[in-house]
Amino acid sequence: MEKKYKLMVFALSGVPFIMVLGNSMLIPEFPQIKSALNISQFQVGLLITVFSISAGVSIPLLGYICDRVGRLKVIIPSLLIYGAGGIICGLAALFMKKPYNIILLGRVVQGIGAAGTAPIAMALIGDIFQSKQRTEVLGIIEAANGIGKVTSPILGSALGLISWIVLFFFYAFLAIPIAAGVYFFGEDKIPENNNSLTEYINNVAQIFKKRGFSLIATILAGMIILFTLFGFLAYFSDILETKYEIKGIIKGLVIAIPIIFMSGTSFLNGKLLKKINKYYKMSIIIGLSLITITLILFNFCNNFILYMSLFSILGIGAGLILPAVNTLVTSSTAAKQRGAITSLYGGARFVGVAIGPPVFSYLLEIKEIFMYYGAASSTLLVLILGLIFIKEKGMIPEKNSG
Repeated sequence: MEKKYKLMVFALSGVPFIMVLGNSMLIPEFPQIKSALNISQFQVGLLITVFSISAGVSIPLLGYICDRVGRLKVIIPSLLIYGAGGIICGLAALFMKKPYNIILLGRVVQGIGAAGTAPIAMALIGDIFQSKQRTEVLGIIEAANGIGKVTSPILGSALGLISWIVLFFFYAFLAIPIAAGVYFFGEDKIPENNNSLTEYINNVAQIFKKRGFSLIATILAGMIILFTLFGFLAYFSDILETKYEIKGIIKGLVIAIPIIFMSGTSFLNGKLLKKINKYYKMSIIIGLSLITITLILFNFCNNFILYMSLFSILGIGAGLILPAVNTLVTSSTAAKQRGAITSLYGGARFVGVAIGPPVFSYLLEIKEIFMYYGAASSTLLVLILGLIFIKEKGMIPEKNSG
């Protein structure tokens, strides 16, 4: 890979990294925020909800815009909007007696900014890199996403030692240099797309009609793994304190172990798939099989070391799935509609992350075995759909034309 493209990949790696921090970095400081603002548990939870909802609503629109004006013209302003949302939250907390509503507004702004980051960066990678190299780069991007997941609870706990308000300013502290890196090292290929919104929607619908259930099953595979992973992370964070009495930054380090396995597997799998340029479906199926079996085995596990081992296998399964899904999604269409498709995929990922913890909590309240087997049933269903419907040849172009 040429030096300029290495610098571009490095700059773009910061985009999914900062997006992941949007929710995960705040969660360790929820008790402190709740106490400082004198709000309820439901109200503190809204800090996550409004971020995710505004991101999910904005993603399809920004996908349409980026297919008309170019990727960088969406990514760079989105990063700055993301940082501005953090500043709004931080200033409100510093200078207002009752800042909660303005903090919520700032989180909405942050969510809108987050919508134009990682999904659009994936579309840009699909434009710039040919299919073999595209797989490797998407593996690197997924690894950066994983690193964000690893560091966010540790980083949030560390910054919280200063003040919970610092967390919001830190978003801007990171967003500005990442936006500058993308501006200076990024390269754009503006698709020739002058269609009206109605024509554009029809064209995207034609993509789903052409790719059929193959594209839907592929997107579901990406969504279900994040649903499972974040649902389990929320549960795991709780039992580390209640069952194993592991707290604070040490808890963050323990949680990081399976995410490290996921990030490492994503990186290596991206390189492997680049070399062979096939077996994407096989990688997804093996990953889903590992996760399904692991979820069933969790119900028989009472030993901490065995529990960590199984959780690490869960991370490996995710690392097998995500680079393959990313490549199939970004390769499933021409550049003109790629932003819309990757944005819809990004929205599905947001949904998976958002619903994982509450669904797992609900099933746990019924009975622990319901949580394990309910999650295993969902991954098994997607596994069956993937076996039947994912058609690799229809998703990966025979000629590496982008």
